[in-house]
Order: sequence, then C-alpha cells, then structure tokens
Amino acid sequence: MAKKILVIEDDKDIRDTIVYVLEEQNYEVISSEDSKILKSLDKHKPDMILLDNWLTEWKSDANGQQLSRGLKSDPATSHIPVILISAVSDIKEIAEAGLADGYLRKPFGVDELVNLVKHHLK
Repeated sequence: MAKKILVIEDDKDIRDTIVYVLEEQNYEVISSEDSKILKSLDKHKPDMILLDNWLTEWKSDANGQQLSRGLKSDPATSHIPVILISAVSDIKEIAEAGLADGYLRKPFGVDELVNLVKHHLK
C-alpha cells in the first residue's frame, strides 16, 4: 500500500510541483492550501506531513513551526514525520524549535525532495 503524504503549501505552483513529483514516486498525496485540513487528520491518516512554515491564511502569529510543535507534542500525532518547508535562511533552527523531523529549504531540487521523503518514510 502506498504511503500517504499530506502537503500543506499555499503557493499553488510549489504545491502542484510537490504533488506531481511525489505521485510520480508512487506516493498517495493529499494537498491543501491551508492548515484547516489538520482538523481532519483522523480521516486522512497521513504517513508524513510536508508543511510550509509561512501560510498566508494566518492572521495571527501562528506558523508552521507552532503547528509542527503541536503535532509532535500530541501523542495521537507525534509519530507522524513533519517536514517544514521555507525559504528563510534559518529554517534549520525554526524546524528544530518546532520539533519537526526535518526541513526543506526553498528553492529545492526534485532529488532533494524525493530523498528527504524516502529518508523519513523508511
């Protein structure tokens, strides 16, 4: 059975590219432009979450780092690898503070994306 990856990215071009690349690698991909989909994790049961750190939907101080920390701190979701995606230079530190399992710096290469996903879905 194909591993299921949830992609949360507000940039349609980047989201579509990630979905295309991962589907070509035979992953089942669910994508969303905002974090509201996290409310239905029970339904989707992803094996991994790729999460943009700065989603434009947020009107508050919430960000991917905080969402990641919440997911990793909850016993029901702590087992799901979370990868933060961002163009900021300090994404490594942001990912660590958010308890994320890894990070992907934009712009990224296809091989970099595929290798990171494979590494965390062993």
